[in-house]
Order: sequence, then structure tokens, then C-alpha cells
Amino acid sequence: MNSNNGIPTNNAAVAALPKHLLQFAVDQRYDEYTPVDHAVWRFIMRQNIFFLKEYAHKVYFQGLLETGISCERIPRIQEMNDILGKIGWGAVAVDGFIPPAAFMEFQAYKVLVIACDMRQIHHIEYTPAPDIVHEAAGHAPIIVDQEYSNYLQRFGEVGARAMQSRKDFELYEAIRRLSILKELPNSDPEEVAAATREVEERQQNLGEPSEMALLSRLHWWTVEYGLIGTLEQPKIYGAGLLSSIGESVSCLEPHVKKLAYSVEAAQTAFDITTKQPQLFVCRDFLHLTDVLEEFASRMAFTVGGLEGINKAIDSTKTATCQYSSGLQVSGTFTEVLTGANNEPIYLRTTGSSALAFTDGQLEGHGRDYHAEGFGSPIGRWRNTSAAPESLSDDQLHSIGIAQGSRATINFESGVVVTGRVEKILRRDGRLLLLSFSNCSAKLGDRVLFDPAWGTFDMAVGERINSVFNGAAHKDAFDDVALVPKDRTIKVPSDAKRRKLENLYQQVRDIRERKVGYERLGEIWETQQAEHPDDWLLSMAIFEILDDAGAQNELKQKIVTFLNQKKLVDKDKATLIEWGFRLVTYHKTGLQIATS
Repeated sequence: MNSNNGIPTNNAAVAALPKHLLQFAVDQRYDEYTPVDHAVWRFIMRQNIFFLKEYAHKVYFQGLLETGISCERIPRIQEMNDILGKIGWGAVAVDGFIPPAAFMEFQAYKVLVIACDMRQIHHIEYTPAPDIVHEAAGHAPIIVDQEYSNYLQRFGEVGARAMQSRKDFELYEAIRRLSILKELPNSDPEEVAAATREVEERQQNLGEPSEMALLSRLHWWTVEYGLIGTLEQPKIYGAGLLSSIGESVSCLEPHVKKLAYSVEAAQTAFDITTKQPQLFVCRDFLHLTDVLEEFASRMAFTVGGLEGINKAIDSTKTATCQYSSGLQVSGTFTEVLTGANNEPIYLRTTGSSALAFTDGQLEGHGRDYHAEGFGSPIGRWRNTSAAPESLSDDQLHSIGIAQGSRATINFESGVVVTGRVEKILRRDGRLLLLSFSNCSAKLGDRVLFDPAWGTFDMAVGERINSVFNGAAHKDAFDDVALVPKDRTIKVPSDAKRRKLENLYQQVRDIRERKVGYERLGEIWETQQAEHPDDWLLSMAIFEILDDAGAQNELKQKIVTFLNQKKLVDKDKATLIEWGFRLVTYHKTGLQIATS
């Protein structure tokens, strides 16, 4: 398996990623997973499969087999890539939550981002932080369904173009910080409370939700927490439910309201820190795409116009306005002038800007050349019967526009551009750009461009037909979403914890090799003496003894210990009961359904 700094190079989808996304990829560092991590993974996966055999969409179990995800150990991302590559997908490791726009763009390239942290045992039911259970065992299996795979990729394409606001990014950073703190085993309660308040405050003060905020809700209610089928008997397909042994059970109970999925789900906010009070049920995976396209039909990248330009201005971040000629202007938009019918007639950026066509930067029109911004009229010209981008050279000559000659262009809006035509730029037969020297551009008494400012590059296009987030050519523009400031924190390992990890490894070896049962008593006594709060190791030993039909006295001691744990800790009581249930289930000789 070939890799570069942990990034697989033998997977076509991963190899196609642009460099601005590769900055988020990290090495999985597989050897840093501890025996405790693998035991937590095994417990979650076995419990999930036991429960989900009746309640998950049937493709989930097919997907577990086809993606090579085992219940016995945490998967290697390189191994997953070998299998995902066969269905046109790939995966990269990332550090926790990444910015929403980057997450969406990975999906558009058919690459799953796998947060490689493993939840701690105290969050075995559910973790607010993304982890490898959620990503690998939740998201990956469902994409073997072609209709769902198409939906996920299309969602990425739409999401990557969604307009977002500064407040969106501030909320994302607050959520990321809270998720990191909550996953720490010894985090300061006051610090967690403060981080929780910050998330709540930012959620309450988002104002009018941006396109990205609304899309994030659709993503949450489908990809993360989606149900499919009928309202009366829905099945689970959302990764957040598939990876949560607590919520996968409770989500189907009557107190969780089931609503028919529609585009109106975008109006329902969500809280990542708690279980959801309602869930949405789609008819089938094609239904998801229908709703997505309905939402996309209203977005700025589809409708463009004044509404789209204003969204770009409100975002205060890099965005792209595309003229009907195909010319794309990328930068920070700060002004739009409107005409008599409230249509946009002139736009302006401030600071570094660039021009592109079909998402490729035009030579000589990068950020260095347009370092101080870009401005240009929009609309039809007077004395012409066609959209300006469709005018031929002969038609240009007929109205006095030729390279090397002085010309005047009167826009229907009242904008007047006068100067010497230095260059006429076309692409695919369409007129994109006229470059003037000694040029002035005016709207009435207002000077839009002065000859002293240098060359005036005038965009050509009857209208703005698309506005979207980010630069058209992100790599050339160096339009890079910020890598998160807060990093996920690894649980520190000390001598005591390493001893516990060693006990887990010994038990794992005994279970897999089916030898050394006589050592289980000594291992359990050591755990009791040195790690009395741990319950999962006792459950693992109980499972081995019950399966082997051996050491009944030791087994009874373990049962007594675990039952005492149930009495004093309600959360552990449920988990322990599930552990006993699973052992009993396997003992009866029943086979877990995988289809």
C-alpha cells in the first residue's frame, strides 16, 4: 500500500484531491491505538450489529462486509481505501471536526474524511466528537448503495458552493472546542460549561441562517441522523445513529417524533450535545436527492443575480460571481450597484482578486495582478440585439470595437466605458473580457474607473448567473480554509494506564489464540486491585469463560462484581446489561443476520 505522509496514493479518489484539501489529511498513526481502544471498538460494533440486525437499512450489513470493516479491531484506513477504491470512493484521516466547506468538498471528490480518534470508554454509548467508530463504521458502509453514494457526492458538490457567514465559522470553532473538551476523561467541568454556553450563545445569535447553515441541517437530518421507510416502521441509515449504541436504541422509541422528510427540514435546528427530540424519515435514497435538488434550486450558485451578490457581500469572505459569459470573478465582494429595476449593474471587490473560466484561472489575471480589487459593469450594451458575450468579431467591429482602436460602450444601465481596446479575450467562442488602456468608466457623475488607475479589464456578461463560496480556482487563489486552531487531545498515558492496557492485551490474546485460560483469574484479580473502576475488561473475561464453559467460580465472582456496578452507576448498568445480553445471545447459537 503506497502512501505519502499517511495519505494513500494508490486510491484514485484520494489521488485526485487538490492541494488545498490535502492540508487537512493526517497520518492515522495506527500503532497508537491501545488495547483498550480496540476493546471499546469491539464492544460497540458487536452491540450495534446485534441491535441493528433488525433496525438498520439492509445495505448497512452488506456495506460492512464490502468495506472490510471488522468487529474485532479498529480498521486501517489504507485497507479501507483498497476496498473503497473498487466503488470509486476513498478515505483520508483528519483531526476531528474540519471546516464545513472543506468537509463538503471532500465528499464532492468522493472521499470520506475519517476522524481517527477513538472515543474513550466513558463515552462508549455516544461521543459529541467525531471518531473512527462514527466515520468508518457509520458513514462508510452505506455508500455501497449506488443511489446513496450519488446523493452523498452531490451533497458535497452543492455544499462546497454554499454561501457561508463569519458566524458559521465561529459556531464551528465553538462546537469543535466543546467536542474536544467533552471527550477528555478529566476535563474541567467549569471549562466544559463555559464551552457549552459559548456554543449555545453562538447558535442563538446566528441571525438569518446562511446557505451553509441550512444545508448543514439537511446533512444532519439525513447523512447523520436519517431514517428511511415508513413513519410507522422506519429503518436507520444515518451515521450518527449507526455509530451510537445508545441513540440507535432510543431513536425508534415513541417519544422521539418521526416526521416526513422534506426541504422544510432545513428550518429545524439541531443540538450536537444531546439526543435528538425528532427525526426525519425519507421514502428512499432517491427521495434524498430530490429534496437536495429542490433546496439547491434556490441557492446563489443556481440563481445568481442581486440576491447572490448580496450574499457574497454579507459573507465578508472570498466568493465567486460568475458572469453569463462564463467569466468568474473571485475575491471579497464589497459593493454592488443596481439599476432602475433593482438589477445588478456593477460589482466590485476589495483586495486580492482573480479571474477564471470553468474553475481555471485565466493567465495573467491572478491575485498579484488584481491585488487592489476588481470592478466591472454587468448587463447588455445599447445598439446591440444580443447578449454581449455572444457578439462575434464582425458584430464588435460594426459598433466600433476593435483591438488597437478607441471605443465607447454604452450599457443599457447607463454605465459608459471609454478607452483604447488593448485585448479581446474569448473562450469557447464566448466573449469574456475586454482590456482597455487610458480608460474611464462612469455612471452619471460617479467615476467607476479613472484612466490614472491603469488597465481596465472589463468583464463581459448580460447577467450574473451564479454566485458561490470560495474562489473558482482555489489552489491558484491560495483559497485555503483555515486548519483548526484547537487540536484534538490524546489521552495521556502513564504507568498505571499502561498496566491496564497490558491487561486488555493479555485478555485479547487469550480470546484470539484460545489458550491461556488459566491466567484469566490472575488478570482479573490484578484489575480488581489496581483498576476497580474498569468494567469492560471484566465483561471481556466473562465472555471468554462463558464461551469456554470454564472456571464457574471465577465467572460468578465477575457476575457479582458487574451486578454491583449496575447498582451504583446507572449509565454503566445499561452497558453491562447489554454485555450480558450479547453473551447470552451468542450462547444460544443464534446467527447474527448480515443481510
